[in-house]
Order: sequence, then structure tokens, then C-alpha cells
Amino acid sequence: MCDPVVVKKRLPNLCNKVFGAFLFFALVVPVFSASPAYSEHGDIIINNYSDREGMRPVIFSHWFHRIRFRCRVCHSEVGFIMEAGGNKITMAKIIKGEYCGACHNGDIAWGVQNCDVCHSAIKGTKTGVRGSHRTKGPGKW
Repeated sequence: MCDPVVVKKRLPNLCNKVFGAFLFFALVVPVFSASPAYSEHGDIIINNYSDREGMRPVIFSHWFHRIRFRCRVCHSEVGFIMEAGGNKITMAKIIKGEYCGACHNGDIAWGVQNCDVCHSAIKGTKTGVRGSHRTKGPGKW
């Protein structure tokens, strides 16, 4: 694609420019695009109000949070019910510091300004746990 002899004579920085453009479009553009994310096994899809409000449903990575915090932090101290769809989470409550807003307030973790960080599921995805809430291994955790 870039013959070093030709490039050296005509456009010495062509390969660097082509490579730089490739890196930009391959790495930077996908990060900032608003394309839907895909949930993984164990993720919780929250779509109690999102579709009705014209937003994409939320993908909540339970395991991402679980490896950082003990269960009691969210399920006792913050007040999340252990039932998919059982929490009446609204943006107004989050902004007031309830549910996700207990941490996602812009100080502890990112705030509500970047909607697509959380509202990233495909529209119409139903509320529930992706996969199963039970392990499929040889024993129970």
C-alpha cells in the first residue's frame, strides 16, 4: 500500500498520515459514536420507562459493580430490590441521589450528563437479567 521508495520521494509523511487516520477511525470514532452496546451474560437490562420516554434501555453491568462492592452496599445501603424490574428507577430519582445517583453523581462516578453511557441497549429490549441469575457451574456460588 505504501511503497517506501515512492513515499520518500513524493510524500514523506503519507504512511504516517494514513496510519494515523486509520487509528483515529478504528479506535476513537467507535468510542464516541452512539451505537447500541450489547449486553453480556449476567447484565441487567432496565427498561421500565426508557422506551416510553424515547430513550434506549439501560445495560447495568452487575458483575462490573459486584467485583468492586459487596452486595450490601447496593442492596441494603442504597436500597436496590433483588428483583429485575422491581425498582422504580427514574432519572428524577437518580438526579436526587437515589438508586444509581447515590454514586453516579459526578463526584464518585460519572454523572447523568452522558446518557449513552448507561442508555445503551437496543430499543425494545425487555427488562430482565441477560442469561440467568443462577450459575451453570458445578456448584452454587
